[in-house]
Amino acid sequence: MDKELNKKPVLVVLTGAGISAESGIRTFRDSGGLWEEHSIMDVATPEGWRKNPALVLDFYNQRRKQLEEVVPNAAHVALVKLENYFDVHVITQNVDDLHERAGSTKILHLHGELIKARSERYEDNIYTIGYAPIQLGQTCEHGTQLRPHIVWFGEDVPMINTATELVKQAEILLVIGTSLNVYPAAGLLYHAPYDSRKYLVDPSENTTGQIYRLTHIQDLAGKAVPKLVEQLIAEYQSTQ
Repeated sequence: MDKELNKKPVLVVLTGAGISAESGIRTFRDSGGLWEEHSIMDVATPEGWRKNPALVLDFYNQRRKQLEEVVPNAAHVALVKLENYFDVHVITQNVDDLHERAGSTKILHLHGELIKARSERYEDNIYTIGYAPIQLGQTCEHGTQLRPHIVWFGEDVPMINTATELVKQAEILLVIGTSLNVYPAAGLLYHAPYDSRKYLVDPSENTTGQIYRLTHIQDLAGKAVPKLVEQLIAEYQSTQ
């Protein structure tokens, strides 16, 4: 009984490109974003990979190089503080490692990880490469080419079911830096328990419709998240 009484409330965080943009990582959909320079079909689909793997490797090698030069921002750092009071699970649509570098301990990457490579044929052969480039001709132990460990358009999102189950357990759900326009990740919000508290932190308009107990904080993550974190911690402490 005592163990159950001391159980931390489950708090799930869903983050999107907006939180990383404040660290200097360029997003794909915003004005001046990466898609204006590259076709989605050329650099983010299995078809593009088959057509010109050298181009795809160069695209992600440049992304990896840029990632090495940026650091977590105030929003990433603030989320770590929640772990002292809540059972925190971070679900991110981002492929960077800024949550890890900030210190979050339970992170689920929906769309893969930029600092990893995998065999193009043996999908379970995954390697941590850090910020090093992947070269054409660089292979796994079975002799097949390494590709970015990224979920491309047209590919299954293998962790979506795990993410859905986490959201179903959320007593508090924070959605940060995402317009909730990309599925299947955008649908996760609707799996949260009806009476759970939900917060959307994003400067854009709320397009989710009427959702019970949803508070929209229309501001940048780096400014709003530290304040929200302190608020949630204070509320938790007041109940103990």
